Amino acid sequence: MASHDRSHGQSNDRAYWLRTMLRIAEPVLTSLSEGRLEASMPMEGPTDRRKYAPLEAFGRTLAGIAPWLESGTEESERHRFAELAREGLDRATHPESPDRMNFGEGDQPIVDAAFLAQGILRAPTELWDRLPGRVRRQVAHALKETRTRKPHFCNWLLFSAMVEAALHRMGEDWDPMRIDYALKQHEQWYAGDGAYGDGPHFHWDYYNSFVIHPMLLDILAEVAGEHPEWERMKTPVLRRAQRYAEVLERLISPEGTFPPLGRSLAYRFGAFHLLAQLALLKQLPDSLPAPQVRCALTAVIRNMLEKEDTFDGRGWLRIGFCGHQPWIGERYVSTGSLYLCLTVFPPLGLDAGDPFWSGKPMDWTAKKIWSGLQVPVDRALDEG
Repeated sequence: MASHDRSHGQSNDRAYWLRTMLRIAEPVLTSLSEGRLEASMPMEGPTDRRKYAPLEAFGRTLAGIAPWLESGTEESERHRFAELAREGLDRATHPESPDRMNFGEGDQPIVDAAFLAQGILRAPTELWDRLPGRVRRQVAHALKETRTRKPHFCNWLLFSAMVEAALHRMGEDWDPMRIDYALKQHEQWYAGDGAYGDGPHFHWDYYNSFVIHPMLLDILAEVAGEHPEWERMKTPVLRRAQRYAEVLERLISPEGTFPPLGRSLAYRFGAFHLLAQLALLKQLPDSLPAPQVRCALTAVIRNMLEKEDTFDGRGWLRIGFCGHQPWIGERYVSTGSLYLCLTVFPPLGLDAGDPFWSGKPMDWTAKKIWSGLQVPVDRALDEG
């Protein structure tokens, strides 16, 4: 790669992000739009995960690219990918489609129906309002199929809640109890200093960013107005998310790496889902200027994706944290799972003139400190 392309130039960063996001998403959306996703997607990981992999790939892809689909930027490319996504929603839910996805068998569909629902909430015009009535009915019916599944007693409660939040947006019958249970239980699991337990116990992993904070924010954004108690949750939930975003940014080393902690490392830079989401929402804490976050995330994306064998010969992601590392995939990880990495790209939903993209390059916290520069002293979130 040419040396100038490795700079942190503002316009260069956005072009790189967009090119990278579309490179990852295109095999999923193109194959699905043509009714051949299940037939053509390679299958790394346990063979018994094949029945879940298509919905994993599609739902996670939508959650990541939806903010860009909903934006007014890169019109010709965006129009094409929005059409692919809408055709995919039809193919994924049509009863006679060869790519009709599994929404009701086993536990896993709860997870990826929720990411699909999150994508619809993030792009309601492109991924819902512009769907034909027939496809809307199919999608709503498919989401409701997950109600026969029981979520595990952990972050999975938010998956059930996310599906209900999307049904609320769709004007369908929705279940406040599933949402209330998830919100109240996560309040019980709050461990302090911006972190939630993943269930009754705290885990050293990235699930606070993969799932917990982003889904709490998106669920409350959709339904908080339905109950005063939910409305009161919005402020503390945002403050905690902002604190956790500070932690995530400080975990990015001067070289643009981050600690390989916990499970699901094959989701790569999806570990920064929350940081990306707060950038999109213009809710980054005051301690994190948007251009600083852009530069930190760009360094991470480059480090992870430019390793040899990250993609196979047809452009599909391969299991790994840094390159191709099949051993890093746990029992539940397959090719479809890997597309959660796309949840680092929501800032592409911001206009190119937004400070996130237009601001002058800045070093991130660890790079400043390890260069001998002064930064604000880090402090825990005071919940008092």
